[in-house]
Amino acid sequence: MPVHIRPARVEDASQILTFITELAEYERARHEVIATVTDIERTLFGEGSSTQALICERDGQAIGFAVYFFSYSTWLGTQGIYLEDLYVTPQARGTGAGKALLRHLAQEACAKGCGRLEWSVLDWNEPAIQFYKSIGAQPQNEWVRYRMEGETLRSFAQG
Repeated sequence: MPVHIRPARVEDASQILTFITELAEYERARHEVIATVTDIERTLFGEGSSTQALICERDGQAIGFAVYFFSYSTWLGTQGIYLEDLYVTPQARGTGAGKALLRHLAQEACAKGCGRLEWSVLDWNEPAIQFYKSIGAQPQNEWVRYRMEGETLRSFAQG
């Protein structure tokens, strides 16, 4: 059965949070999800939001989502898309839904003249790594991602 991909709407906020929580459970980090439906409504759909989301449906049922935003490459001198989250429910995996979501994002990137589509994957997530390689994505092993958050971020900001 074919999938339908559409832009997420504010009324999808609860479903998006459910997907975020399921993804975090899969990634062994459920305890890190502190977002609420109100947070999703405000930050994803509020005025001035630079983040976008897609909902993937089959037979009118939401089976996955993607959250992304536009980045910029100084080396390419053009925008890119950074995929923050891609999730397909366990029962819909292997049916082409994830590939359809990524293809939709690739089409958007091409239509907007973006130079790249990129994302991160946990190094132990072998099913995802194999899937990404199967569609031609290449790991960027020479780059190490860094993060500053919580008290470390606040402390550094204050000097």
